[in-house]
Amino acid sequence: MDLLILGGTQWLGRTIAAEALARGHRVTCLARGEAGAVADGAELVVADRSRPGAYEAVSGRDWDAVIDVTRQPGFARRAAVELAPRAAHWTFISSGNVYAAQDEPGADESAALMPPLESDESTPDTYGEAKSAIELAYREARGDRLLVIRPGLIAGPGDASGRSGYWVARAARDDGPMLVPDILDAPVQAIHVDDLVRFMLDAIEQRRAGAFNAVGDRVTFEDWLEASRTVGGHAGEMVAVSPEWLADQGVAEWSGPESLPLWIIDPAWNAFQDRSNAAAVAAGLRLRPLEQLLAETLEWERGQGLDRPRGAGLSAERERELLAALRG
Repeated sequence: MDLLILGGTQWLGRTIAAEALARGHRVTCLARGEAGAVADGAELVVADRSRPGAYEAVSGRDWDAVIDVTRQPGFARRAAVELAPRAAHWTFISSGNVYAAQDEPGADESAALMPPLESDESTPDTYGEAKSAIELAYREARGDRLLVIRPGLIAGPGDASGRSGYWVARAARDDGPMLVPDILDAPVQAIHVDDLVRFMLDAIEQRRAGAFNAVGDRVTFEDWLEASRTVGGHAGEMVAVSPEWLADQGVAEWSGPESLPLWIIDPAWNAFQDRSNAAAVAAGLRLRPLEQLLAETLEWERGQGLDRPRGAGLSAERERELLAALRG
């Protein structure tokens, strides 16, 4: 197939391109080319989607499939006009953030969505509404030829956010006491980037349409920690402390420097990592075991450096400071 990826120079887009090329497809990536290189063998068309005429170089071609990962509604609205008529199939990588409620365990793809963002430009605070607006734009343009993929936390080698790799990297770093939020029964749901991409490309090759929660199987936070400790070889103490105490100490939840990943304190988000993946599994989603996911992530984390400044997670120094404060 002739595939056009709107993007393709960052982690997910590059992984999609590499897998598509490995399957024998021809891949063109339309991007500014500033975030990184495209996968070996892909054609890069340099364009800035925020500028007029961004799609001119590819709008005269027919495409077997177009894949978009954007969070900017304006980009999608223009692409829908200029490219959709010549695309046999369209895929949009949306997000679990698109759902209006995040406190309904086991909710499936029929759950209500956020109201579409009217603006062409999104911010971090309007991410869910922006993804909803993009889904709407592509539904109106492609109808029954649209595949919508709604992942939650994407994990595995290459996760520069540091969220999916923190706990296994922390387990491997040293045997000192490991500080964890006391949310051991909370759900955790992550999907290996390769499992996500293979499911998506299988669905494109099969010309599937509809929306799918491409998410991992639900485990508990304790399951994730214990698997991380096993894979990382941590034999030290695990110190579970209340989320309220951590928040009082200025520890960020979910992501960001000096945070503790996979922890969300707001009860309105207690099912963000607990959505049904039954439809995706029935359509062919195959998930690797948690221990394998963590082992592959740890190998990548070691290559990056276990003591490096992280996008998400506590530094060794900050963890020691918090443990000292906890013990008075």
